[in-house]
This record gives sequence, C-alpha cells and structure tokens, in this order.
Amino acid sequence: MKLITNRLQSNVGIAIHPNNFIDKTVTLDDGTVIMAGSVINSSTKIGKHCIINTSTSIDHDCVLEDFVHISPKATLCGGVRVGEGSHIGAGAVIIPNINIGKWCTVGAGSVIINDIPDGKTAVGNQSRIIK
Repeated sequence: MKLITNRLQSNVGIAIHPNNFIDKTVTLDDGTVIMAGSVINSSTKIGKHCIINTSTSIDHDCVLEDFVHISPKATLCGGVRVGEGSHIGAGAVIIPNINIGKWCTVGAGSVIINDIPDGKTAVGNQSRIIK
C-alpha cells in the first residue's frame, strides 16, 4: 500500500461510515477509512491511509501512524501508539500507554501488556513475541 500511494499524484479523501462515534478532537489524515460501529475517543491522531475496521474501540490520546490497520473489534486503551504499517488483529486488546513499533503484527485475540519493538509479531494472552 505504501509503495502504491507514494506513486500516486492525486488527492485522496477520507471515508467514514455514518454509524460511528468520533470525538470532535480526533484528527484524521488523507486516505483513512473508518468502518461501521467504531468508537474513537478524544485527542486521538490517525495518520494517512489507515484502516479502522468494524466495531473497533480506540480510546483517548492514541496515535496511529500512517498505513496502520486495526482489525474488527480490536481495543486500544488510552495512550497507545501504533507505528507505521502495523496490523492489529481482530479482537486484540492493547492496555494503556503501550507502544507498538513500525511494521509489527499483533495476532487476533492477543492481549498486549508490553511494548513491541519494530518489525515483530506478537500473539497470545498474555502476548509473546514469536518472530
């Protein structure tokens, strides 16, 4: 996705399903898509070309860098930072003030209680880095 968007020479909009709650203090960048049933709370910043999938919960003061994908029913508690290109699996839970590095994968249903360095894959409850 990043390679394709870097080649495009056009403006890209933002697509938001009407059945969401997005606080007025949330900032959204170009190319981001927000699916139905999502809740995005105060002072959250979402970068370019992110996917916020169905029924996600993103609490206050989170930062999602460019090209992040949050899968259905994932929960990001307050103050979570997700690095560029990372993918958070369906139903994953990330406790407050955790940093997920760039280009990471968090497995579906995982519970993240520690920071994850760049390029790692973490799975399980309690999560562990497997790759």
